[in-house]
Amino acid sequence: NELFLRVIDDTDAYDRYQLRGKQKVNNSGIWYTPSSGIWQTVWLERVPQTYIKDLKTVADGEGRLDVTVMVEGRGGVAGAKVIVSRDGEVVAEARGMADGIHLQVADVMPWGPDTPELYDLRVIIENKAGIVMDEVSSYVGFRSVDRVKDADGHWRFTLNGEEIFHLGPLDQGWWPDGFLNPPADDAIVHEMDFLKAAGFNMIRKHKKVEPRRYYYHADRLGLLIWQDHVSGGAGPNEWPKWKRLRADLPGYEPRNQSWWSAEDGDALDADWPDWAHEQSMAELKTMIDTLHNHPSVVVWTTFNERWGQHRSMEIGQWVLDYDPTRHLNISSGGNFFPIGHIADEHNYPDPAYPLELTQFDDYIKVMGEYGGHGWLVEGHQWDPNKENWGYGGLPQTIEEYWARYVKSAEILGDLKARGVAAGVYTQTTDVEGEINGLMTYDRKKVKIPADKLKKIHQAAGLVE
Repeated sequence: NELFLRVIDDTDAYDRYQLRGKQKVNNSGIWYTPSSGIWQTVWLERVPQTYIKDLKTVADGEGRLDVTVMVEGRGGVAGAKVIVSRDGEVVAEARGMADGIHLQVADVMPWGPDTPELYDLRVIIENKAGIVMDEVSSYVGFRSVDRVKDADGHWRFTLNGEEIFHLGPLDQGWWPDGFLNPPADDAIVHEMDFLKAAGFNMIRKHKKVEPRRYYYHADRLGLLIWQDHVSGGAGPNEWPKWKRLRADLPGYEPRNQSWWSAEDGDALDADWPDWAHEQSMAELKTMIDTLHNHPSVVVWTTFNERWGQHRSMEIGQWVLDYDPTRHLNISSGGNFFPIGHIADEHNYPDPAYPLELTQFDDYIKVMGEYGGHGWLVEGHQWDPNKENWGYGGLPQTIEEYWARYVKSAEILGDLKARGVAAGVYTQTTDVEGEINGLMTYDRKKVKIPADKLKKIHQAAGLVE
């Protein structure tokens, strides 16, 4: 007998609708080496015949906590008990049915970048005789995500009722040795410590879902996370169909005429078949379910630019209904649709926002991507034989590189004063030939020291 096996790599086939993020067979420019197979941690766990499969927690900055306990197995559960403690001291406990237990923590310490307070949870399920059937441990951060208008009528992010400017890097989570897989837990912490020391309070996790340990460290260290859905598949990719924030302004002439077509009937959403849409929604729901309990995650971004953008209003409404505890960014830098909380602009290399457009006055205005200033550190490039590039061309000296960063920060500070509520700098590290990171791809060299970055941010009025 002979067995013939044919393998076809459809990673970036336009009509396969595979959600793939930045993976592409032709890994050049903004596209990187594809990773196949199972790349995140896999484990086996022995459980009793009736066991706690998962928890869903909803906690706010006032100390209210709702816990849903998902139980699998042979049944027999009479009730559940939830115990909340801080520093080993019990601060609240309650019994109830597994489908909904409500607690109130007095004098709660809200979670945030400056005070990443986490409370311990014990969850127990019992049978009618009061015998423990299963028990799990977890944690919760109490925080409320909302928005408020400032004195000039601009919408601003709030956390626990206080205005907060979101400042952070675009973070793609690629590594030279493991591609999508971080080499070690300490490597994640090393990056986050650097970003915190530099004055950043947020990370935009770009077109990738990280291992759960990543979000645990963000919870523990106090970093807000904007989480992208992993995009891919067909989108309204022809240039005239990428209208970004000008999607419903026929006749408006932006700065770059080549990005605009005022022809009637331009499709701002791609036409996806039902099966592909359903698969995308299944992966979106899995991402939201998996990351729901992490207090660090404060924004869901359903599309990046126009990549795979389809059924935007339908998908946006589903996210709003499914998770009302976070902000929705319908399309970061993509075709704007009037749903969600955020109107997101991309502009390279320096930030720019069409503040003159009053149609976005009901939305939080953010710079979802800017910067991308490149600098090549000799001996630390991924492939010297590939094109190494950054937005706006490469500077001649390290001083010029620093000056470009300062200029972008100052422009963002001016935009902040005029109504922009967040800025996302591209990016944390170099990625393959894209050498616009604050650190090299191997993480061994920092291009702008953290203390210098923080002083730049303070001088620009971006952080205190």
